[in-house]
Amino acid sequence: MTELRGVLPITLTPFTDDGEVDERSIDTLVEDYLGAGAHGLTILGIMGEAAKLLDEERERVLRRYVDATAGRVPVVAGVSARATRMALDYARRAEDAGAAAVMLAAPDNVKNLDLVFEHFRVVAEAVSVPVVVQDEPVNTGVTMPAPFIVRLLDEIEGCRYLKLEETPTLPKVTAVKSKAKGPVGIFGGLGGVYLYEELLRGADGIMTGFGFPQVLVRTYELFTAGDRKAAQEWFFRHLPLIRYEAQLGVGGVTIRKQVFARRGAIASPHARFPAPPVDELTLAELDDLIAAVGL
Repeated sequence: MTELRGVLPITLTPFTDDGEVDERSIDTLVEDYLGAGAHGLTILGIMGEAAKLLDEERERVLRRYVDATAGRVPVVAGVSARATRMALDYARRAEDAGAAAVMLAAPDNVKNLDLVFEHFRVVAEAVSVPVVVQDEPVNTGVTMPAPFIVRLLDEIEGCRYLKLEETPTLPKVTAVKSKAKGPVGIFGGLGGVYLYEELLRGADGIMTGFGFPQVLVRTYELFTAGDRKAAQEWFFRHLPLIRYEAQLGVGGVTIRKQVFARRGAIASPHARFPAPPVDELTLAELDDLIAAVGL
């Protein structure tokens, strides 16, 4: 079973100008991510606008990404859904398509953690690939404390990884690493804002949609090579741009699509409605930051 480690970007779902899924741009996006040194890809996440896709479109995006990646790096497929039966079906489809793992969040607004536990257990036991537990309280409305996450990881065999999106992430990295009985792979998110500090705490990498994944890859590779000072300097040099993207929240998909379109990785920066438009002042600020950090 493939081990997940390093930078696994949350990939975009490209659309044409009229809002149709653009499968050709999936091919060019894969090459852009891998050219940046990504150690894997995480598809159908929040940044991939998964909730805006029809089921038929989800299947097309899933299979196109897996086919375009062609086994060069592992693909993690998001399978989160309001109902356990839906998530289970998404997970089985992902495994059938060749995904190396699936990423699953709590069902929206379910406050009873016993029900949340069963949600993860049922899905994890239905597939043979590992489950990445996505801790995403902002979008799900479900807060999963560190002891509960440790219970998920300890008691459900298939739950082997954790993706953190709750701030502050750093104490949770430490709490889970120190209390989990078995090995667990922990990934940060949040646009990459805390990547260096998360690595110091023992995180194994990051899954996020930042528009310049090569920055995160270089930080990770310098750190894991033992050159922490160089990793810190490289990360801090680019932190203003990372910070700028992160403060835009979920709406950042529109900014990131502009970045990837300008590089030629996708044909159109179209994001499905409802998505906040990008004004000219924001684009000018973005251009200024990109130039200032030397990208």
